Amino acid sequence: MSHPGALMGFVHRRRRGAELFLLILALVVGVGAYAAVGLGVNGEVPVDLVAYGGWLAGLVLAAHVTLRLTAPYADPVLLPLVAALNGLGLAVIHRLDLAKEEAGKAHDFAQQQLIWMTLGVALFVATLVLLRDHRILQRFTYTCGLAAVVLLLLPLVPGLGTTINGARIWIHLGPFSFQPGEVAKVLLVITFAGYLVLHRDALALAGRRVLFVDLPRGRDLGPILAMWLISLGVLVFQRDLGSSLLFFGLFLVMLYVATERFGWLLVGGLLFTAGAWAGYQLFDHVRVRFEIWLNPMDFYSDADGAKSYQIVEAMFGMGWGGLIGRGFGGGSPERIPYAESDFIVAAIGEELGLTGVMAVVLIYGLIVERALRTALICRDGFGKLVAIGLAGVFALQVFVVIGGVTKLIPLTGLTTPFLSYGGSSLVANWVIIALLARISDQARRPPPDLTGEAEISGDEDATQVVRMR
Repeated sequence: MSHPGALMGFVHRRRRGAELFLLILALVVGVGAYAAVGLGVNGEVPVDLVAYGGWLAGLVLAAHVTLRLTAPYADPVLLPLVAALNGLGLAVIHRLDLAKEEAGKAHDFAQQQLIWMTLGVALFVATLVLLRDHRILQRFTYTCGLAAVVLLLLPLVPGLGTTINGARIWIHLGPFSFQPGEVAKVLLVITFAGYLVLHRDALALAGRRVLFVDLPRGRDLGPILAMWLISLGVLVFQRDLGSSLLFFGLFLVMLYVATERFGWLLVGGLLFTAGAWAGYQLFDHVRVRFEIWLNPMDFYSDADGAKSYQIVEAMFGMGWGGLIGRGFGGGSPERIPYAESDFIVAAIGEELGLTGVMAVVLIYGLIVERALRTALICRDGFGKLVAIGLAGVFALQVFVVIGGVTKLIPLTGLTTPFLSYGGSSLVANWVIIALLARISDQARRPPPDLTGEAEISGDEDATQVVRMR
């Protein structure tokens, strides 16, 4: 058995210098892509490149300095990955703005997205400054759950909620529109983590054994049935297939991690299958999604607005892009409806090719990996489950979005984190990164200094380890 002093000797380094170097590379990606868009579309570098690059660099530097001051041991890779995605997304949205401007449909989504990014970084800073210990959030387990339910119900309030593209998931506040479900997913992670920390021992108890699988006890099915009904309510009343899948899948993943019981995955899979079958049989919008997924060409026409026009144009564009893409300005991603939001991955696939899409998927995979690494080294159960939940949010959302765009699964309507145009999604995801940074800072911090105790006890090995620190 190793000496306790050997365990005390391992301390995570702060690695803020490495983070700064990676941030410079991320800025090269974002600003370089913006310049490449100007060269590819207009044949010249954008005149506002210096102002744009300075704004982007200022935001990233503000986030970096905040981490240095408030979370010095936070994971050094998360922020650069997010900065690279956000910068690339801004460049692609700018490319689509220029294409629509040539077609006489002027939009300035890129500038609006940069403003939303500014708000997101501001909330990132505020979260790290105000939340010095993530364990405080456990006190608000049921408060967060109630707030999440209220947020999910807000779009159903007459006069406040509005239907966009068939889904009633938006609310209007003056000139602004907001998607409360993006905030609800963060609150639900906190709620699930707090609940499972308290009740996982009971939920982990085995019930009847069927085919080598220990099913959960019947008395413990209440939480998963409640979450299943909530997800069905989102599907039925808000017509939002993506959020319904995300919420139920998130709870199922966290429940399995907390209890380590495969039986919960089996029960959740059966409930999901039953819900999908019922949705297909009872609701036209679900049936249409499945039919378009299975036979998109049967519903396609040259008219924008046809049922499968969006997915078919995306398939044509990504097929034309091939392995290395047409280059910025060489494709026609503006033909895809809502390419700046739902189908930004298709725009990337057309002009940056399969290589660009794989690079984006790799970055998302690294974000999930860093979140899971944080969960592994976290010292408290609540922090572990929150990190697992936030990793699950990214993994599930990216799988559902990119799977829908590439016709792997039916379309769901979620946004691609940090890439797609959308203020509520971008702001919520910056808060998620702040929470992961706070948890990783707590997990990577060295244990309390025990110099005095080691010297008093006469433990020479422990004293040597502490002094080496």
